[in-house]
Amino acid sequence: MSDRDLSQAGFETRAIHSGYEPDPTTGAVIPPIYATSTYAQDGVGGLRGGYEYSRSANPTRTALESTLAALEGGARGFAFASGLAAEDTLTRALCKPGDHVVLPDDAYGGTFRLFDKVEQGWGLPHSPADVSDVDAVAAAIRPGETRMVWLETPTNPLLTIGDIAAIAEVAHDAGALLVVDNTFASSYLQQPLALGADVVVHSTTKYAGGHSDVVGGAIVVRDADLAERIGFHQNAIGAVAGPFDAWLTLRGLKTLALRMERHCDNAERVVDFLTSHPAVGDVIYPGLETHPGHEVAQRQMRRFGGMVSFRVTGGEEQALAVCAATEVFTLGESLGGVESLIEHPGRMTHASVAGTELEVPSDLVRLSVGIETPDDLVADLARALG
Repeated sequence: MSDRDLSQAGFETRAIHSGYEPDPTTGAVIPPIYATSTYAQDGVGGLRGGYEYSRSANPTRTALESTLAALEGGARGFAFASGLAAEDTLTRALCKPGDHVVLPDDAYGGTFRLFDKVEQGWGLPHSPADVSDVDAVAAAIRPGETRMVWLETPTNPLLTIGDIAAIAEVAHDAGALLVVDNTFASSYLQQPLALGADVVVHSTTKYAGGHSDVVGGAIVVRDADLAERIGFHQNAIGAVAGPFDAWLTLRGLKTLALRMERHCDNAERVVDFLTSHPAVGDVIYPGLETHPGHEVAQRQMRRFGGMVSFRVTGGEEQALAVCAATEVFTLGESLGGVESLIEHPGRMTHASVAGTELEVPSDLVRLSVGIETPDDLVADLARALG
């Protein structure tokens, strides 16, 4: 929907101006919410602008999808009703029964549940691998069977860092595709396609939307053939983003760069506090030089993000008590919104991996550090840990 060539423009400019030209009739600078299911045709098969039915395409969704592609440096973007809808559609588009997938050994619980409880029943087995160890990823690949290597970096919730370029080489040598879940980093902090990934996925519910008011997912690819296959399955399966959801996500993307800078600033302040607190054992943040993936993160990320995890010295009961005691940090699932959230992964977002090889430590607390006044965040954690 935009004819301007912004390929050489900066991230912030692309976030604001990609995907849509001001309306030629009214001059509106923001895309309308096209709340319509169908479109009048100029004769049988005579589509106006390529639109016939809003499952297949909707102008508001097109604006979002074009912006997503521009921000990830991809050939084409696709918007879905949720991150898991994007993941399921991608899997159906690129895999067939009998193929194999390599997953992170600390993958997001919802992703693990999808592959373990749904895709595996469809005939798609999976194997876990430590994505911080390129050799471990290579060892998990089954020659002639592995179709996708699925990478989160940073992972959720242990913030493990995978070397995108190195893992892309390993995957491609084995004839597999590399899919990178870029939700934690966001397209502002990390560009997986430029590092060799074939596909990027997002839960746009998180940093892309950024205001905890919309659920959505996205896929961005750099290959035209992959785009055709995903586009067919997006339409055939139909788990698309509605026009209002697309509009909210598009609005969020316009301020993504500004928000991510503040998320990172505040996370660094919180990390400085946690590392010196006697009730805190291990602080997990890629920006710390003690983090095993620090050098890789420094190489492939602009900054280190707004997600922080830590383990308390008093075990699970203390972790639960800290989660219950904060006032500025809201106890809740999800992440990436302007407000700070605190959660206990073992009992909340990652309950689905309990008792499996992906089970997370029971004394782990995960923070999504928002954009509030940093002194208030530190004071809140001090009270909860005190």
